[in-house]
Amino acid sequence: MLEEVERWLAARSWSAADRPLDQLLDRKRAAGTTVSVVLPALDEEATVGAIVEAIRRDLMDGLPVPLVDELLVVDSGSTDRTAEVAAKAGARVVHRDDVLPRIPALPGKGEVLWRSLLATTGDVVCFVDADLRDFSSAFVSGILGPLLTDPEVQFVKAMYDRPLGDAPGQGGRVTELVARPLLNLHWPQLAGFVQPLGGEYAVRRGLLERLPFPVGYGVELGLLVDALHTVGLDALAQVDVGVRLHRHQDGRALGRMAAAIYRTAQVRLSRGHLVRPELVQFERGPEGFVPHTHPVDTEERPPMVTVTEYARRRVA
Repeated sequence: MLEEVERWLAARSWSAADRPLDQLLDRKRAAGTTVSVVLPALDEEATVGAIVEAIRRDLMDGLPVPLVDELLVVDSGSTDRTAEVAAKAGARVVHRDDVLPRIPALPGKGEVLWRSLLATTGDVVCFVDADLRDFSSAFVSGILGPLLTDPEVQFVKAMYDRPLGDAPGQGGRVTELVARPLLNLHWPQLAGFVQPLGGEYAVRRGLLERLPFPVGYGVELGLLVDALHTVGLDALAQVDVGVRLHRHQDGRALGRMAAAIYRTAQVRLSRGHLVRPELVQFERGPEGFVPHTHPVDTEERPPMVTVTEYARRRVA
């Protein structure tokens, strides 16, 4: 590991318990910082309500100053009761296609996160996946902590244990097989991040709006790499929030995720294009293995600060 990374680990890795809630509220009140929490959601009726309820109960309602000013669920086309459950629990719910309708929406998580910048106003934007089980509001307060107490910090990722069933530490298979090798080989300054692909992170709006957003699964790696090049390693940090429990994808879904992440890395290494942005996977059928071809996410959205509607809102 680079000496620079060893120093960074000592100086920029914390636990959620290091910054009590009352300290965060005092700093937030003094600075006048506003916070938006965004949950991208697709068919998450089983979990999204409990997450929204925990954030409202612990970080919004009944506090002298709410830690979270805005709680938004962006529904990207759910066919279940995700939107209804989220709204009933106390979130503001918007549909992906209703944000920036001038630009036709593309499928993918990154697309939802990008559009959420236009649907929120907070000085700090905190992203939380909507499929978490046994959710603790410390996921949010933990990663907000460094941003509210240290003006030099721009981007904070959560770190946690990721069990796979009953096996501790065996989750995050795409991280271990794809993302971590890529980062260690090509961006060794980022080798200290425990969960580089984790969906829980908080970022100052002034940085987020300057970054391009891969529309699919590559968004977490893309934002992390681009943030490094934009503000430097010392502006990045991570906070231990305990254990993350969520729904696990099957092997084929993980393969598609891995391809999108590799493509995101490849573009950042060469700023070129894949010769053939497709992934062939096999599934056994009655007569043997059947190939299925899937497109690899190749689109990226430009920095939000370049979008007319966003610039117009800032002037207003």
